[in-house]
Amino acid sequence: MDKGKGLKYIFSYVLFAILIALVLIFLSSIFNKLISSKENLSSTVKNSDGITYVIDAGHGGEDGGAVADDGTLEKELNLEMSKALHLIFELNGSNVRMTRETDTLLYDHYDDLDSYKGKKKVYDLKNRVRITEEYENPVFISIHMNKFPDPKYGGMQIYYSKNDEKSHILADNVQKNYETYIKNANKRAIKSADSSIYVLNNLSCPAILVECGFLSNAKDVASLKTEEYRRALCLVIATSALSTVVDNQS
Repeated sequence: MDKGKGLKYIFSYVLFAILIALVLIFLSSIFNKLISSKENLSSTVKNSDGITYVIDAGHGGEDGGAVADDGTLEKELNLEMSKALHLIFELNGSNVRMTRETDTLLYDHYDDLDSYKGKKKVYDLKNRVRITEEYENPVFISIHMNKFPDPKYGGMQIYYSKNDEKSHILADNVQKNYETYIKNANKRAIKSADSSIYVLNNLSCPAILVECGFLSNAKDVASLKTEEYRRALCLVIATSALSTVVDNQS
């Protein structure tokens, strides 16, 4: 290696090291600000609206939900999305909890049940309703992924409970913000849930179920596997929910 190339190599290495250091300093600063904001918001905003946002990661454990062609499991995406959504509400200072935080079904809360065989899914759904109803003013947001035989279909689909009029308003806000900030071409209409969606049919509070994308659509799967896209969806859902509360209190 001649002297000129050697100096150029050293200069490039030093410049790269400096850039990495600056990036690390920037990320550290952002992290510290988030922690500080979380503490400040928790002390000043928490409990201000009396609402608890219940984030429901669909499926889990033995029930993997839908499966993409590449093996991506719905239950895993649901949990990742729900954790990110939980963090956004928490940073806002809102009361928030998750129906599940690990890879499990929620059927094991009934001491009088002799056998779970053939009943796991039923009791899992009953427990999701039970957990939500433990709170005085809950807003229920269930996270799921869609699948359809024809792979051309994609985008978000939202179902809302017919038992509370705010459910329709919340679903409409999420859909409009999704169209505005993420996919302008998506015009999939929100739908009222029927008895086939147990949780929405049995909850009396504001409640929606968000099918965040189609695991049968390759573009949706590629997007949903990225943290950036999942975070964008969560921001749309969270800000839509928070603005719905504000609009209904003003």
